[in-house]
Amino acid sequence: MAYHDPPMPRAVRKAGSKAGLVYDRLRSEIISLRLAPGARIDKAEVCERLDVSRQPVSEALSRLAGERLVAVEPQKGTYVTRVRMSDVSEAAFLREALEIATVRRIAPVIDGETLDRLRLIVDYQSAATAAEDIEEFYTLDVRFHSTLLARVAFSRVSEVVESARAQTERIRRLLLPTPKRNINTVAEHEAIVAQLARRNPSGAADAMRTHLRNGLETLNEFAAERPELFEP
Repeated sequence: MAYHDPPMPRAVRKAGSKAGLVYDRLRSEIISLRLAPGARIDKAEVCERLDVSRQPVSEALSRLAGERLVAVEPQKGTYVTRVRMSDVSEAAFLREALEIATVRRIAPVIDGETLDRLRLIVDYQSAATAAEDIEEFYTLDVRFHSTLLARVAFSRVSEVVESARAQTERIRRLLLPTPKRNINTVAEHEAIVAQLARRNPSGAADAMRTHLRNGLETLNEFAAERPELFEP
């Protein structure tokens, strides 16, 4: 059974702009590898498929280019960028700095409801691991980290981390997930929650650092084994 967030309050549910909707769809397709690295993006095809004009598509592609997920080449077209390890390293640096600061900040004041929600996410992630449900596992992984970031209530922090995550997420999708790494991820999430439950800022920061660095080590090992999938 899939984990679901509680319903969002009506006042918060707002229809996004057409450009925002196109951005969300294309970004999801790029991160999930439905649009593979190096794939050409046909603006006319996107317009027809999403039933929008060229303007919101152009705006969405400009935003994706700013995140280094697409490259717009004059006279050639628009392409999904290949994964650059320099971008992955930069993204990992940003995530570590901001997510460690996040748990350090929220540990003394975290509420029981947030802790219960984090525990539930981890429980569902463990079940997804046992069922070898990779899509659900990825969804829950994002949900775990976004729940922590939401507790800080700094929207720009969440935006920067989400942008950085896009660079590491594609390589995670290229990497054939191993049960061992997924099991370790669940254990690392449990360790973060345990330190938060103790209201221990230093312990939570150390647990988050260990989690992020273990993940990066796995990504680097894969990149070394499959260099043809990455830009030099």
